[in-house]
Amino acid sequence: MKVLRVRRGDRTYYGQLLLPQRAVRCLDPALGVPEVVGLSEVTVLPPVAPSKVVCVLDNFPGSPRGRAQADGPLLFLKPPSAIIGSGEAILLPRAVARVEAFGGLAVVLGRACHNVAPAEVPRCLFGFACANDVTAGDLYAADGLPDRAKGFDTFAPIGPWIETAVADPSALTLRTRVNGTLVQEASLADMAVSPFDLVSFVSGVMTLLPGDVILTGSPAGGGRLAPGDEVRVEIDEVGVLINAARGEAERAPLQ
Repeated sequence: MKVLRVRRGDRTYYGQLLLPQRAVRCLDPALGVPEVVGLSEVTVLPPVAPSKVVCVLDNFPGSPRGRAQADGPLLFLKPPSAIIGSGEAILLPRAVARVEAFGGLAVVLGRACHNVAPAEVPRCLFGFACANDVTAGDLYAADGLPDRAKGFDTFAPIGPWIETAVADPSALTLRTRVNGTLVQEASLADMAVSPFDLVSFVSGVMTLLPGDVILTGSPAGGGRLAPGDEVRVEIDEVGVLINAARGEAERAPLQ
């Protein structure tokens, strides 16, 4: 099932995307909104609104730092303010010389969990989405840390929806294209730590809440972005996330 997060009037809710009808079916009848409404009647929002976005470094072969860390995956956080949906623009900060796109799989939590075992992870999940770990490469090199380089507004595109019908995310293939040119392609089976094991590991560090997101890492490659470029992150059985890059000077004024 493909799930969108939408707004209709003053109500924000999750709905099943009905592609042939170009409509959404509300997943919570208690909200009192019409069960099915046309896409033209709602505003499609980024599919997630988490308390936190937990990200994993160096989870594929060829990563710059390798996997010398014996105590587990390397984690960092992206702020929720970095999230945008499919079709929204990645803003390239004026002070940044090099911005790069790195595709990955997003895992979306469906219920709170803490210290959950890998075998129990599937019952804690809402679903999966495509993600783009946008990074200011020059700042990453200067800082030696990911937080500033990966934390700008719009640097966490996620979408185009949440796909709930994925039995084994490790069996999927990821591709990233910039202006149609393939810059990344990898099987998610190549992850050093599998998606379910990652959720288990992270839940041992911090309580994960419904709607929280884990970005499971990005394979070797990636694409440098300039204003006007289009990035597509595609994952089999999940979807295609599409975002254009824009110079920050083109940001629309606040209303």
